[in-house]
Order: sequence, then C-alpha cells, then structure tokens
Amino acid sequence: MKTITIGIAGAGRAFRLHVDALKYVHGITVNKKTVMDTNIAQAEAMQRQYGFEKASSDFEELIGDPEIDVIHIVTPPYTHEEMTVRALEAGKNVICEKPFVGYFEEAPKSLMYEEVLKKLGRIRNVSERTGKKVFYAENVVYAPAVRRAADFIAAKKSRILFMKGEESLKGSSSPVAGYWSKTGGGTFSRNGVHPVSMMLWLKNIEAAARGVEIRPVSVLADMEMISPDLSEYEHRHIDARPADTEDIGTAIIKFSDNSRGVVMATNIYLGGFKDYVEVYCNDASYYCKTSQSDTLRTYFLDEDGIADMRLSELCDSKTGWNNADCADDLLRGYIGEMQDFMECVATGREPLSGIDLAEQATKIIYAAYLSAESGKAVKL
Repeated sequence: MKTITIGIAGAGRAFRLHVDALKYVHGITVNKKTVMDTNIAQAEAMQRQYGFEKASSDFEELIGDPEIDVIHIVTPPYTHEEMTVRALEAGKNVICEKPFVGYFEEAPKSLMYEEVLKKLGRIRNVSERTGKKVFYAENVVYAPAVRRAADFIAAKKSRILFMKGEESLKGSSSPVAGYWSKTGGGTFSRNGVHPVSMMLWLKNIEAAARGVEIRPVSVLADMEMISPDLSEYEHRHIDARPADTEDIGTAIIKFSDNSRGVVMATNIYLGGFKDYVEVYCNDASYYCKTSQSDTLRTYFLDEDGIADMRLSELCDSKTGWNNADCADDLLRGYIGEMQDFMECVATGREPLSGIDLAEQATKIIYAAYLSAESGKAVKL
C-alpha cells in the first residue's frame, strides 16, 4: 500500500470538503502532515479536529517540507496562481480548488481575458518543466450521475447535440464573494464553472469515444447585478450582497460540431442548492443531478431537537417537505475526486480532472465576461 503525504493551504470550508472525502480513500494510505492558514488559530483548530501532525501559518514552511507529496490549495481564488506555481517549483504536486485562476484588478474584460490566458500558460509551463501534476478540484466531474452518463455516452458513441446546466443558490458562504478583487468574478465564476466543466468534460468523453476532435469555438453571454435593486425587505431572504460582481449570468457555448451548451448561474435562488446538467443526444437523454438528492425526503412541523443539524446546503428552514442531504460527499463527487487524485499521485497516471479541463473551463468563464461586456460572441 502506497503512502501519500499531504499538506493543505487554507483551513476554511473547502478544507473540510477535501479532508472529509480523503477519509474514504482506499488502497492508498493518506498521511495528513500539515494544515497551513494565515489564521494560525484556525489552522490549529483544524489540526486538532482532523488529526494533522502540525499547524502552520507559513506557506514556505509548508512547501519546503520534503515529506509532503501533494499540496491542496483551498485558499481564496486571488492566491491560487502564485501558490500553485510556488508549490510546483518546490517539487510538489498540486490540487487546486476552483475558480482555478482569475484577474483581480479593475480593467476592461478584454485585458482580463488575455491576462488570464497568460496565467494559464505560466502554470502549464511550470508543471511541464518540473514534471509535477496539477489536479483541478472540479468535484462534479466525479459525481456518480455524471460519470454514469459518460459511461453510456462512450458505450453508445452518442452525439451530444445540446446541453443545459445550472448552479444556483441564494448567496455564498464566503464573506468576500461579492468583491471582484478577491474572487475574480461573481456567481458565473464561482458557481457557473461547475456546469461549464461538466459540459466540457462530457464533450471530451464524446470526442474520445467517436475518435474525433471537438472543441469550444465561441461564447455568447449576459451578466447582471440584480439584487442591489431590491429593497431591504425584498432582499431579506437572499444572502447575495455583490459589491461589483454579477449575481446572475447566462452563457451559450458553441462547439466545433455545432452543438450547444447553455449555462446558467445565479445567487438569487431560494430553496437550497441547485446543480444539474441535462444532456440531449441523438440516441438518448440524460438528467444529471448533483445536489439535493431525493433519496431522503423529510417533513417537519417544527425544528425541536434538530435546530443545529444541517438539512441541506443553504436551506434555512427545516419545516415542511425538504430533500435532506444523504451521502452528499459521494453524490457531489468529492469522494471519487480524492480517490482519483491520490491514485494519480501514487501511480503517475493522468486524472479525470486535470490541467486541461482547468484551462478550458477558465477560458470559457473569462470569454463569457468579455462577451457580456462587449455585447457580442467571443471566438475562442
């Protein structure tokens, strides 16, 4: 049994998602060495709770540890590029959360698009020079519903003609979500990236099965910041408080085979967490749902005894009928993701979600922002 030693930069919510999923990795021993966060008290709390050997507030100490094989980067998006590059140059494999990279200064979207392409190229060059892998932490690729649909598409050699996908919720758990300088975008970057990645990945599966090349060729998008127009009373159920980022976005992706993908993302959806992709093929249709499974339906008249228990993500009221989270880390793909990544570190094979998908998805996101600003389709 191979042993992989990990270190994690960032001790927030995404830290928990990664480490909870790592508990299910089999065939490989995962040694939890260091959790690092600039808030050392938070790092120490996660060290104690999850059984890491040590806590640190120094990123250089983390990447300088010769025992660590792979660094998880689950820090805010504006830190991703530099942390990824520095970890690769230190000889570490990197698992980086999404959004992968971005542009965080005020500028025309045309400049943002070009600069993001340069950032992507920089990371790829360092990865190739050092021989270390970049794993793109896109969990929905590993969701059982998406993986199973991909199996059918590959077996039938289906042609995907149209896809429709969405991720919507009522806000974000991040206190900096509404600021472009911290996140490099709004709901389309944070949430829309999931259906974008699902569509890109499924088209790659189709192309490989049919022995053809299929690539995205253009993006046409619309973005808006709509919640600030609400009165305080009208705003009372919606958590989105964007300062300069969109809280609703839609894009149409055109592929080289003339198929289309329509992506929707909002921070104004009440009722929990909505994440799915529909796939219309020449010989089949699929509805891949990666959130709010109906495996367990609950009906409560009150919250006595369960006030502190989570029902489902961003679903505040537990009364009435609801879909309760059940094996959420499995159904949303986190367990499969970490299994794949650890196996790849151990064996050297390529992951299902790697630097190629990270580049494709990030390019689509910023092409969408450029399209929304220019009012016309952006050719890729």
